[in-house]
Amino acid sequence: MAAVEADAGNFMFNRLCQIKHLCKNIDIPPIIVSPYDAELFGHWWYEGPQFIDYVLRKFAKEQNEIELITPSQYLQRNSTLQLLDPASSSWGDKGYFEVWLNGTNDWIYRHLHRAEKVMLEMADTESSPSEIVKRALNQAGRELMLAQASDWAFIMTTGTMVDYAIKKTKDHLNRFFELSEMIKQKSVSESRLQQIESKDNIFPELDYQIFHS
Repeated sequence: MAAVEADAGNFMFNRLCQIKHLCKNIDIPPIIVSPYDAELFGHWWYEGPQFIDYVLRKFAKEQNEIELITPSQYLQRNSTLQLLDPASSSWGDKGYFEVWLNGTNDWIYRHLHRAEKVMLEMADTESSPSEIVKRALNQAGRELMLAQASDWAFIMTTGTMVDYAIKKTKDHLNRFFELSEMIKQKSVSESRLQQIESKDNIFPELDYQIFHS
């Protein structure tokens, strides 16, 4: 834990230096956005959750120059900002998206895009569904998000457990299209819906209306 605390302190020190530098060059309060693949904090870096805990505590108790804030809160306070289009890049090999789009996995995207289109159409047309249809719509949203998980394409590229990644992609897409067909035909089987819900019950508060265009 001593190393974790030292790492958290180093992170805070460097952000303080970064803020001081930025304040010299811009006339509004600067913001530092720190997005991370949260899965990595517990997967490859076992002390990751403790690091986050230490960072938050240190920012709260050991300094008074940086305020922790969400992007929406920052925009509420600073509504007039220059618009920028960030360069497309990723943490993947070579700095772009070849890991997730190459000859080993490119077949998945036509199916994902088709599912996305169907989900958007359902969210737009099903404005006041019955309770069971709403459950089916919510579950379709879960299946779509699970099918879109970047891990499946990543695994296909790395060549580890490829059959599993292919099966997961197909399973979620098949369940999505099964649900969408039931919704389209206005014939949702509650027993079948319960089976699917029991398998994929992540995001219990998901509301299909987030897909409304």
